[in-house]
Amino acid sequence: MTSNNSAFLADFTSMSTHGATAGGGVDRQAATVADGQNRNWFRGLVEGHGFTVRYDAVGNQYSMLELAPGAPWIAVGSHLDSQPLGGRFDGAYGVLAGAHAAKRVQESLAGAGGEAKFNIVVVNWFNEEGCRFKPSMMGSSVYTGKLGAAQVLETTDPDGVTVREALEAIGTIGDFELPVAAYVEIHIEQGRSLEDRELTIGLVESTWGANKYEFVVHGDQAHTGATVIADRQDALLGASALVVAAREIALEHSTEEHMVITSCGEFNVFPNSPVVVASRVNLLVDVRSTDPDVLAAADADLHARVARIEKMANVRIERGAEHVWGAKAYDRAGLELAAQAADSLGLRHGVVRTLAGHDSTNMKDMVPTIMLFIPSVEGISHNERELTKDADMLAGVDLLAEVLLRVVRGEFVSAAGNVQDAEADSSLVP
Repeated sequence: MTSNNSAFLADFTSMSTHGATAGGGVDRQAATVADGQNRNWFRGLVEGHGFTVRYDAVGNQYSMLELAPGAPWIAVGSHLDSQPLGGRFDGAYGVLAGAHAAKRVQESLAGAGGEAKFNIVVVNWFNEEGCRFKPSMMGSSVYTGKLGAAQVLETTDPDGVTVREALEAIGTIGDFELPVAAYVEIHIEQGRSLEDRELTIGLVESTWGANKYEFVVHGDQAHTGATVIADRQDALLGASALVVAAREIALEHSTEEHMVITSCGEFNVFPNSPVVVASRVNLLVDVRSTDPDVLAAADADLHARVARIEKMANVRIERGAEHVWGAKAYDRAGLELAAQAADSLGLRHGVVRTLAGHDSTNMKDMVPTIMLFIPSVEGISHNERELTKDADMLAGVDLLAEVLLRVVRGEFVSAAGNVQDAEADSSLVP
């Protein structure tokens, strides 16, 4: 692993063989065998270049590169786990880019590039995707105190396997702890705004707000042929009406200034037999918007429709676990630092917001955080056809290395953890 571009691309190709699918993507759900293989591969890669690797109580993987003994730590990272039949780039790019960028920083400092005031730790956050275990962004939620480790370790997957059991099976659980002074993350956009604007780099100014709910629709099992419509309590009908309602809410509450996005990403029917009226459906509905007032109105509409659906379908709808985060800005000083770094490298950049949740969504609530995007071809993500061009990946590593170099020199946070002052820069406005 060197600053050589071909080395990064070779490592990315090697990493993408773990959990590779026939359609060109990967299936590395959290703490599966494929995820464990990839974690161990990454450990071997970075240990061979001077990093020290440790794991915390919920499987977050820390790869530490000491630049200034005794100094505080700056974290950079993302996640190596994937969705089922997911893409090669989502999350994994950011972890590998972080390792390569950290090594470049070390080489720059050794070549009279200045004095380091911080060390670097590359973090692979556990279960960012939230497909095998819920909720998503699990590892960073524990790190930031939003979830308890004990609760997470007892969380089960659909087969009843706990997080603790799964992590022990792949040997990536420990008791390590490491406070950090700041966090930097680079990720594929998972949208098409950068491509549409012909930009190489997105400087993320804020998150969208998101409200994610698990619902259980309770009906009564019956014969699909012998039970008349008037006597049915069809959980599938109620669940389907809820999915349709979510789409209607998105259309009705979106404005020219603020979009609303809703979806149903999970849907499980019981007993799922061709001749049985469903007795239960478990589903997940999420509502997202850039504006908190618009989000609140759409959210209220969703829950108001639940009562009407219960009456229409003669079912009971139970609201279960929820995962909520608000629309919130990233640090302005970090946005300006990243813009200056991109300018120094001649990279076309613009300000964007992130529709998706990332581990930086949690970290920005705890420490000063910088979030960067590189383009996704046609905006395709969570799909085997997900693609980011080599040139864009390499430009992202270049930028990340430059940003990290500036951060470890103390240009973003002081050694005491205070954000450096930054004046408004009109060039950041999209």
